[in-house]
Amino acid sequence: MPIDPGGKTAQGVTTFLAFVALNLLYLVTCLPVVTIGAATSALYEVTIRFADDESGHPLKDYLPAFGRNFARASLASLCLLLPALLLAYSVVFWWANPGALSGIAAVIAAIAALYLFIAWMYAMALVAWFTTPLKQTLKNALLLPGAEPSRTFGLILIPVALVCITLLFHPFVFILLTVGFSVGAYATAFLFRSVFSRHLS
Repeated sequence: MPIDPGGKTAQGVTTFLAFVALNLLYLVTCLPVVTIGAATSALYEVTIRFADDESGHPLKDYLPAFGRNFARASLASLCLLLPALLLAYSVVFWWANPGALSGIAAVIAAIAALYLFIAWMYAMALVAWFTTPLKQTLKNALLLPGAEPSRTFGLILIPVALVCITLLFHPFVFILLTVGFSVGAYATAFLFRSVFSRHLS
């Protein structure tokens, strides 16, 4: 039986393979570590665009978005992600020291680290979708989690769920490395679009 290249099944397979390739490309561009911000911003840009009636070409548009967002995304990551990582390290430090004050310090540091990580996710999406100055981008990224608690919960639930599933079911790491990041970003794209349309359009 001949397969129709324009049929829904063929298009679905083509889209899935494109997301696998996009996932691998994202991981490769994250390898220098300092490029994680630019890579994540580019991933958000192409998936947010694709979430709008499947417009754009995620795989083809990724590298141009990576180059376009590199400077602003890297600076925003320096301002938000680096402090979040330092706070996460301090959680381990305080938790390793017995005592009530150490426990309180660990909890406060954990909450602050989580908030900054969420703000970083917003910042990467804002860099992807808007051309506002860095200062305004950071301000919006820090305010949006409080302004949109329900959607923010959905945003953080996706990466947390992926990590928890991977820890509980180790073979899932194969799915994470082949399609997990790109599909996860596509799922968050709908939440980002909803937030942006309510507050920043």
